[in-house]
Amino acid sequence: MKKNLLESARHIVVEGPIGVGKTSLARRLGEHLDAELLLEQPETNPFLARFYQNQQRYALQTQLFFLFHRLDQLRELSQPELFPRTIVGDYLLEKDPLFAGLTLSDDEYKLYRQIYDRVSRPGAVAPDLVIYLQARPETLVARVRKRGIDMERKISDDYLILLGESYTRFFHSYDAAPVMVVNSENLNFVDNDDDFQLLVQRIESMRGHREYFNRGD
Repeated sequence: MKKNLLESARHIVVEGPIGVGKTSLARRLGEHLDAELLLEQPETNPFLARFYQNQQRYALQTQLFFLFHRLDQLRELSQPELFPRTIVGDYLLEKDPLFAGLTLSDDEYKLYRQIYDRVSRPGAVAPDLVIYLQARPETLVARVRKRGIDMERKISDDYLILLGESYTRFFHSYDAAPVMVVNSENLNFVDNDDDFQLLVQRIESMRGHREYFNRGD
């Protein structure tokens, strides 16, 4: 019997803007699939807290640290013996310039793009499935404020709104892997088993390259 996409995928990525719940879903999905986790680990970036205090000064350092850290992680995917099980991650390398475009000056962005274009190609690994979580801008803002992470307190509402809009534009044209677009407004994949199982069923029944999941569909 032919395996469905969730069973056959070796590398699954859960993506979405800050506050949408991508890391929480990645952890839950990893547990469900008995998979290895490949997480962004923002707490390891020594510039991130300073970036939230002063974006203009620390944006380039923050962006480059994330870029090289992600590349180091993804290059290991080219060695299957290191990852005999499915991999579930919470970031997509191709979205890295999205953040850079929001935070860097024109000159910094040109420099960043030169670096990104040169170093990303050897490390780029297209996933087998992307789960893209969406939510309204006001929902993202409310979730970030509610979780109360100290270094995120300085993130402006305008930045979170722009980030959500940038994700929408990015995934509108993304076609490097099959995408399940999920409206997460009324779904709780961590605390509600029914919601999680419903998502799993929708992914298992995927037939097209891009499909959409809204509560009640």
